[in-house]
Amino acid sequence: MRARLLVVAAIASLVAANVPAQFIAVFVDGRILDITGARLIDERTIRLDLKGGANLEIPLSRLDRVIDDGIDPVPEPVRPSPPRCLVTASEEHLPAAMPYAADIERAAAAAGLHPRLVAAVVAVESNFKPYAVSRVGAAGLMQLMPAVWLGQRLATPYDPATNLLAGARHLRGLIDRFGDVTLALAAYNAGVAPVERYGGVPPYRETRAYVRDVLGRFCPGFAADAVATPVAASASGSL
Repeated sequence: MRARLLVVAAIASLVAANVPAQFIAVFVDGRILDITGARLIDERTIRLDLKGGANLEIPLSRLDRVIDDGIDPVPEPVRPSPPRCLVTASEEHLPAAMPYAADIERAAAAAGLHPRLVAAVVAVESNFKPYAVSRVGAAGLMQLMPAVWLGQRLATPYDPATNLLAGARHLRGLIDRFGDVTLALAAYNAGVAPVERYGGVPPYRETRAYVRDVLGRFCPGFAADAVATPVAASASGSL
């Protein structure tokens, strides 16, 4: 119940924020819809506001992502570059002082991923806060959308160990689907459908910034090649 209430509160905050920006709703079935906002109906249903004043009510579990529709000025979709850092499982240990380091290593090993990649996603998604909730209901350390954590039959998305296991499995599935870490991270942020539609990293500013941030932490130097706009090294350093 606590998990659902937190998800509901996050969705409600999207409405209360009074942000003039437009949004893109990405559904789990691959559809993409331009929306002007979102409003909670109850703990299981969300109303998407459409251009022209109409609206659409859907179960929360059908929503993959809601992202800002701001478009990067680079006109063409960006294709991935060959990775310089292997994403596969490694016995390398994370710094002992890193929050949830042991849980991250176990989740990464179970999904066949490098622990630094999973740690980079956690750092960017939640800053290692297990009860973090996004404006549209992404929850926990790896900011799992309801479609992901409910789809994996989790009782709650806030338990660190299970959130990490589910998030790492989800990321592994995206890497297997696209065969590329850059595209997988783009899909983790924006959903699968926009990546397939554009044949590369979608031109959304939010998504490109996200990909640069994660890759800049996981594999410094790769981020500038993976997306169009170079990014400086993170002030906190790479993971």
